[in-house]
Amino acid sequence: MKLLSYRVNDKIYFGPKVKKEEAVWDVLSIQEELQVLPNFPATIVQGVSFGMDFIEQIRVLVETALKEEDPNRFKRSFTEIEWLSPIPRTPKNVMAIGKNYADHAKEMGGVAENFVVFTKAPTSIAADEQTLPVHAELTSSLDYEGELAIIIGKEGKNIPTKLAYDYVFGYTIANDITARDLQKKHQQFFLGKSLDCSCPMGPYVVTKDEIPNPQDLTIVTKVNDEIRQNGVTSDMIYSVENIICEISKVVTLEPGDVILTGTPAGVGKGFNPPKFLKSGDIVKVSIEGIGTLVNKFE
Repeated sequence: MKLLSYRVNDKIYFGPKVKKEEAVWDVLSIQEELQVLPNFPATIVQGVSFGMDFIEQIRVLVETALKEEDPNRFKRSFTEIEWLSPIPRTPKNVMAIGKNYADHAKEMGGVAENFVVFTKAPTSIAADEQTLPVHAELTSSLDYEGELAIIIGKEGKNIPTKLAYDYVFGYTIANDITARDLQKKHQQFFLGKSLDCSCPMGPYVVTKDEIPNPQDLTIVTKVNDEIRQNGVTSDMIYSVENIICEISKVVTLEPGDVILTGTPAGVGKGFNPPKFLKSGDIVKVSIEGIGTLVNKFE
């Protein structure tokens, strides 16, 4: 199932994409009007914690709406909504893995000896189709990094590798936008990775049942339709299972947590001369089975 979050009249909603239509089911309105279920989560993060039971609840709501004389009243066209990140606000900082593709590590100066983890502030979260700032007053080397992102579905600590997928709710696309000069200046990643709107995600979170093998996906990043990154998740040094296992040794994972899994080679810094982002650029990150995340910079 493809789920999205959106805003209408200053209220945040979520729902599944309508099959074969550019629209979303307003499941909150279905539940409010028809009272189908004894209870239903008010936010997508609350729902994620119920895992596949949440997906079954959504299916029941949609099936009930389809039996109505006018089911279209529960649909919202994509043209009438403001897209949000599928997880509009994470429980804690967005977590991310650095140098997790060998070719990217080489273009950045060498493969890391150890597991590299950094975080991005929740205020960095942005949405598909959102216009993002180039932050010219703060950086002259804004870069892109197309990535597969994991959405955690239940709380866990010290999660064994073989059980890691049990803790996954689904996956989305992220662009780990980075100010390379700030990253170098501060000798750590947080400020260079946490500029406002530097973590666009979307357009959907796709539930894990539709992506049985996250280590067999293509990732393509285009800047102004020029292919810059063309990778496969099978090239990850640390797999999705490894990532969840390693992070949970130290951090208790919670429903709604987002983990970025690293980026393939082809970032702007890796070119000679570098190809950093500038005003007017359009970046598209596509991942097989999920869709395309699109953002313009100005």
